[in-house]
Amino acid sequence: MYAQPGSGRRRQGLLALLLGALLLLVTACGGGGGSDDGKKAGAKLGDKAESRAVVTIEPKDGTTDAATSGVLKVTADKGTLKTVKVVDSKGNEVDGKITAAGTAWTPTGHLGAATKYTVDAVARDEDGREAAKHSVFTTLTPKNTFVGYYTPENGSTVGVGMPVSLKFSRGITDPKAVEAAIKVTAEPSVPIKGHWFGNDRIDFRPEKYWAAGTKVTLSFDFNGVEGRPGVYGTQTRTVKFTIGRSQVSTVDASSKKMTVERDGKLVKTIPITSGSPSNPTYNGQMVISEKYDVTRMNGETVGFGGEYDIKDVPHAMRLSTSGTFIHGNYWSGAGTFGSVNASHGCVGLFDQRGGGDPSTPAAWFYRGSLIGDVVIVKNSKDRTIQPDNGLNGWNMSWAEWTRR
Repeated sequence: MYAQPGSGRRRQGLLALLLGALLLLVTACGGGGGSDDGKKAGAKLGDKAESRAVVTIEPKDGTTDAATSGVLKVTADKGTLKTVKVVDSKGNEVDGKITAAGTAWTPTGHLGAATKYTVDAVARDEDGREAAKHSVFTTLTPKNTFVGYYTPENGSTVGVGMPVSLKFSRGITDPKAVEAAIKVTAEPSVPIKGHWFGNDRIDFRPEKYWAAGTKVTLSFDFNGVEGRPGVYGTQTRTVKFTIGRSQVSTVDASSKKMTVERDGKLVKTIPITSGSPSNPTYNGQMVISEKYDVTRMNGETVGFGGEYDIKDVPHAMRLSTSGTFIHGNYWSGAGTFGSVNASHGCVGLFDQRGGGDPSTPAAWFYRGSLIGDVVIVKNSKDRTIQPDNGLNGWNMSWAEWTRR
């Protein structure tokens, strides 16, 4: 067979073209004259080296008796923390903060007692490679516990003098830890501060009486708080109450009259009898803490021996822990009120036995009073009542109240 004219030259040209294209391809793969940029790119895309970051979680995985404070910590070595998530067995997340340097995370509060926690943390090294760690631990189950008894009651409407008061079942030796677990807020907002009376009671109040209509919320989380060595709290509560209309009554032991003001207006003046010269009534600002339609008053319970034992005192309202009441009085003659101070330290208002007559001054005052209302006594021959004798912290100045 004969070849067509020019076919050899075409084959040679095609071969040269293919060789040239191959040479260009090899040169391109070389990265432009020996540059190692391509090698770096290939390393990042295919890099399978482990992260140099090391995550450490304390307490160790599997711990079953971890302390509720001062122990939980997540750290990163040769890297920085990206995320830390700590949740309890109910899915509640523990609040915490990563340090500015990104090398450590700690919780902002305490942990609950006898609670299982799961920790998941992720850190990055300087090349962006991530390292993760998972851990589970359980906090200790306390053998000794304390509780806080609070007042006022949830959902109640109280007077403008009502403080928030917590009385503890055990003496507290770490008041900062316990107070940090308590929060008291108000709507409208007002500064509220706590004050410790001894080691087993803390009260909260604003600088002045609450404004009428204020809504107050007490919340505390004592679960896991070590109030004293080896003694832990167990409660978590939210308590809401409302401040009703303003009522402030002033007893003048000298004139033997009481004025009652509501929302700043005088609504009634009532003749009274207060403590006798030998048993005068305390002066000062007192808060009604309890109300009884009828109660028994026995002198033996408050240091007066057998001087009196009245089994049916009507319309009685407690003003102090030590036994000061403002109450109905049916056993003294009507002429006593407004003219003679004849009681053993209480404030008496004219009443009928059994308290069944709604028209008496005692019945009227009882009916219109709230727990938390203020009763001020002045011009008595006795001293001012101690702030911790009842709910009577208003007898301390704001500077005294807030002093640490």
